[in-house]
Amino acid sequence: MAHPLHFGVTLPQIKREWSESKACAVELDRLGFDSAWVCDHVYGVPNPRIPILEGWTLLTAVAAVTENLQLGTLVTPPFFRNPAMLAKQVATIDHIAGGRVIMGLGAGWFQPEFEAYGNPFPPLGSRMRGLDEYVQILKSMWTEETTTFEGEHFQVKEALCEPKPPRRPPILIGGTGERVLMGIAAREADIWNNMAITQAQLGQKIQALHKRCDELGRNPEEIQISQQCVVILEETEEAARASLAKANKIYGGHMGASLEEHGIWGHPERVVECIERHRSLGCTSFLMEFFGRDTRVPARLFAEQVLPQLRN
Repeated sequence: MAHPLHFGVTLPQIKREWSESKACAVELDRLGFDSAWVCDHVYGVPNPRIPILEGWTLLTAVAAVTENLQLGTLVTPPFFRNPAMLAKQVATIDHIAGGRVIMGLGAGWFQPEFEAYGNPFPPLGSRMRGLDEYVQILKSMWTEETTTFEGEHFQVKEALCEPKPPRRPPILIGGTGERVLMGIAAREADIWNNMAITQAQLGQKIQALHKRCDELGRNPEEIQISQQCVVILEETEEAARASLAKANKIYGGHMGASLEEHGIWGHPERVVECIERHRSLGCTSFLMEFFGRDTRVPARLFAEQVLPQLRN
């Protein structure tokens, strides 16, 4: 199964106003990007005092002011919300959006926000089992007449979800664990997303996912490969290198890991080359955080000078 190239962009969300998020989403829709994304944190990472707009509420508002962008979270953890209630909420958001929601899921990792809000934050193994249960409940709520599920972490009894979403939202599972998480992705995901912190290991991670698929008898080509990434795009090489230096200071080892050696940055022609390098490994979806105060500026340059080269 050949997956078309997909370009998504993260929306302004941290230390931003709704007016900024809205303006960016409307412009991304106009420019022809495929999707818009938010993180699902209630605290600004890594400082809890950094203001952040709540992800699913933000996506609901964005759904009402856009027409074509698919909309998703990077990523929703299983212990923030009751899975049946989230299934109902997402079904409603998908009606507002007209069938454009992507359900992004992961295990969760920023312990302070779980504990401060009174949510459990069990050890990683338990969070993985919770993630596995979560995705099964969501899928059932969106496709079956009623859902009954008795799991270690979540229980649902004859739950109804009407109206169903216009389409069963595609499941994106994000994370880097090569055995347990990728086993869940191999069973349940439509999209697997590699985190920015392991962008340099993309080829290795894809091989691990394909191995899990082989073990389960699933065709790995059914799962689209996606990469979370910072994108630094400037008109000239000199300006790009200056922005790269700033980005390394701001992002550090999380979003900015190995950015110069393995990331996507430069003038438009170089950015095309970087994307093609990822594409040669089997990656066809790019969930991009454009570097710069106003996301719309590099987004316009990308739409005008990068997208035409890749889509032609």
